[in-house]
Amino acid sequence: MIKTISFAIMHFSVAFAVAYLLTGDIVIGGAVALVEPAVNTVAYYFHEKVWLRIKSAKPSIEANAAPSH
Repeated sequence: MIKTISFAIMHFSVAFAVAYLLTGDIVIGGAVALVEPAVNTVAYYFHEKVWLRIKSAKPSIEANAAPSH
């Protein structure tokens, strides 16, 4: 759990730093630091669903590709 918390702090810090450096605005940097990780979390959920589908389809794809004797 400590590793997860430290990663979250790092993620928020990087998001804030990048947005602040690009805009020069603390408010925008703070907003991006809050919104970006939330959006990224939702995107990750759908990314995992796609990969699970690909993984579950892989055996049938390999079976169809195998030469028949």
